[in-house]
Amino acid sequence: MNPAGDPPVYDEAPAEPVPSYPFWGYEDLGMFVGMILPSVLLAVLLIAGGGMIWPAFFKRPVVQTLGGQLLTYAFAFGGLRQLFAARYDRPLLRSLGWRISFPGALWAALAGPVLAYSIGLLGMTLKAPLLKNPFETMMQSTLEVAAVGLFAVLLGPLAEELVFRGFLLPLLTRSLGPVAAVGLTALLFALLHGPQYSWAWQHVALVGSAGVVFGITRLWTRSTASSFVMHATYNLFFFGIALLQRSTFPEPI
Repeated sequence: MNPAGDPPVYDEAPAEPVPSYPFWGYEDLGMFVGMILPSVLLAVLLIAGGGMIWPAFFKRPVVQTLGGQLLTYAFAFGGLRQLFAARYDRPLLRSLGWRISFPGALWAALAGPVLAYSIGLLGMTLKAPLLKNPFETMMQSTLEVAAVGLFAVLLGPLAEELVFRGFLLPLLTRSLGPVAAVGLTALLFALLHGPQYSWAWQHVALVGSAGVVFGITRLWTRSTASSFVMHATYNLFFFGIALLQRSTFPEPI
């Protein structure tokens, strides 16, 4: 027993308070949104500059479209990484719930094509209009097909899941609860793809429905990698059909 007045003796050091998750807030969300336009402009300038130096390469539609999006992703996520490091001293991917090992990994991979098939059936029920596939004009060679496939199946879903299910969903869940957060995130996800589908309400509804499932998967597994795997195999299903049929519908989201 300690003499009166002496500080208490602990067998172990007091546990540090567990930080709330997510540790970022709406101010950070606003800063990230503010990074997007400069990222787009810088990507456009770089692609245009490349066209002046090597027009045979940089003026190809696949390079302008996919290269511009890839550069935009790189600049935007680079800015978010610096934001997390400067304000919170936290790593980007782990903070956004990226875990290579997560519950239901095989389930997520198999559920993607099942979801895609279900969305296709729902699209027929809603009589979704046939639309011209914007990737069709970019797939004129084997290398271009490979580039489009890499982007549609891996890079695009990776960026979208990190933003919507990794960054936005936890923030909205803390403020609104999981049900409203999943719904609102899916709505924003669908609206992002609206121009791709000429704002046909059926297609927007289909994308939103898939977004709901991606969001539920993210919350259930507590891993953004799980929603990415599902999103990737979902797009792989549609991309494979597009290659086999070379049709205008469906296309990856």
